[in-house]
Amino acid sequence: MGKEIEGIVQIGSKPVVERHATATGLLHLSPATVTAIQEKSVKKGDVLEASTIAAIQAVKDTPRIIPHCHPIPLEGCKVTWDWEGHALRCTVFVSAHYKTGIEMEALTGVCAGLLCALDMVKSLEKDDSGQYPGTSISEVVVVEKFKGTL
Repeated sequence: MGKEIEGIVQIGSKPVVERHATATGLLHLSPATVTAIQEKSVKKGDVLEASTIAAIQAVKDTPRIIPHCHPIPLEGCKVTWDWEGHALRCTVFVSAHYKTGIEMEALTGVCAGLLCALDMVKSLEKDDSGQYPGTSISEVVVVEKFKGTL
């Protein structure tokens, strides 16, 4: 006898309500890489500008990346960057009026933004054997999830 596996969760009967979510994460870098980003001297270009675009695109593409996520009519997305010592913090805020939450979109945006930044600076982060001993992405979390009523 075969096993039945649920496909996309049915949300047709759920009401459309205001929703927003904020997620954040850190990219830990070397001091030299931090300087290169701040001075906009990275060979691949402006790290924060390119990574912002990557984060926004990932928010929009979340249903293509995460199989069980529903396409959501997004109404807003804001990406911010802050320095915490030698760590670059990406924070993504997403908003919509829809039937299901949008925290996965915020998380996907953070991850893509941080990965784009890492990709742009990885040549600066490698040690003599081509490894990344001091480079990591951490603390990717949902800071806030809001579900309102209409």
